[in-house]
Amino acid sequence: MALESMLEQALVTALQITRPGGAVGRVGIPEDESLPGGIAFWKNVSVAGGPAPVRAYIDELVSDVLTGAIEPGRVFDRVSDLDGVPEGYRAMNEREALKVLIEF
Repeated sequence: MALESMLEQALVTALQITRPGGAVGRVGIPEDESLPGGIAFWKNVSVAGGPAPVRAYIDELVSDVLTGAIEPGRVFDRVSDLDGVPEGYRAMNEREALKVLIEF
């Protein structure tokens, strides 16, 4: 399944399981501003979101990841070095990667 269709399916699932009058929150920049199928409208579901406030917790989380205290899991689906950052951004923009882990 293509990354874009997985992201759309995640939103469809969230809307389907939300009770009438409920709310769906999402973090990060959406790949598409449209809501699929009118599900939110007919159930009166609110959809809101914004950029992730990473600066609030980045220092703690980076050290936890580097020491192995937490495993970032499937958030990172590609690994690169510093020289590969432009390619990583291109891959995320083209929906070929979710997040690129940069190793130093």
